[in-house]
Amino acid sequence: MEASTDMTGGEAAASPDSTDSSGAGRDGEGPACEPPASLSPSRARDFVTCPLLYRFRVIDRLPEKPSEDATRGTLVHAVLERLFDDPAVERTAARARSMVAGQWERLLAERPRLAELFAEDGDTPGEEPEDGAGPAQMRLARWLSEAEQLVERWFTLEDPTRLEPAERELFVETELDSGLTLRGIIDRVDVAPTGDVRIVDYKTGRAPRPEYAADALFQMKFYALVLWRLRGAVPRRLQLVYLGSGDVLTYDPAEDDLRAVERKLQALWAAIRRATETGDWRPRRSKLCGWCDHQAVCPEFGGTPPPYPLPVPLPQESPVPQTSRVPAGAPPVPTVPRPTVPADSADRPQGRMGQI
Repeated sequence: MEASTDMTGGEAAASPDSTDSSGAGRDGEGPACEPPASLSPSRARDFVTCPLLYRFRVIDRLPEKPSEDATRGTLVHAVLERLFDDPAVERTAARARSMVAGQWERLLAERPRLAELFAEDGDTPGEEPEDGAGPAQMRLARWLSEAEQLVERWFTLEDPTRLEPAERELFVETELDSGLTLRGIIDRVDVAPTGDVRIVDYKTGRAPRPEYAADALFQMKFYALVLWRLRGAVPRRLQLVYLGSGDVLTYDPAEDDLRAVERKLQALWAAIRRATETGDWRPRRSKLCGWCDHQAVCPEFGGTPPPYPLPVPLPQESPVPQTSRVPAGAPPVPTVPRPTVPADSADRPQGRMGQI
């Protein structure tokens, strides 16, 4: 389950998979100021998007406001997960729609802060307006209706009366040979009578354009790699269900695909460790900055990040050169002439070690 204002797919960080390596959950609760210890798809994408964003979320644990898009994604996921508690014949679109309001109440009870999304200015979150439905209540009704529409669209893409998932909201975690721990939560795992495994993930956003399909599949390949390392078999199919646009994206991975993903994750983790040890977390400005809650402390927007909470090694001082005494009567040290530089050298390409 990946919902992290994945600003490319229209979802937001509100899923268990946004639990990061420090162990804190969706609302930013949990231990703070600890070095990263594991990697999830959402946190990997954070670092690629902007290393400083990764720091703010994983190390500093800066709070982020709940968003309507993020919470709607969480709500829809909850309905689709719990629908399978019912007998197959009762898994109808009408039944799923009727579950939306109840699941919203459950989310509110678990995370009272979500009430801020639909509170009138000056009102106490969660209180009903005395003079009937105000603008916030009308926005809530519209928001719930949108969630119901997404749930209903799912029935045009899959038939839950013919599905019996082997796992729902499956937490997975494995340690690679390098010591890197990968973790995440998979929306649904289907197992065919032949033993073939299908990994399914729901997205409440729209399907990406074809040229961005590979980026969208990164999360699914991540999960496939974890299951492969845990169970010894490559999943037969990866399936993304886009409820926002009514599309289904599938991919059948091979071992070579997953090995390539593993190499990329190892390289990414090496970069994260270097940044953690040095405290050098560079911001990367992009169009996605418009969705970021941390512009006030981002240098790209004139802000100053909070003091880095982890220890970093002190810079090593260069050794002071030792001067040697010239014995009396010794011959003078010859002067080495400087090499002449051709006049056109400024126009020549200058080589740099490590550059191709």
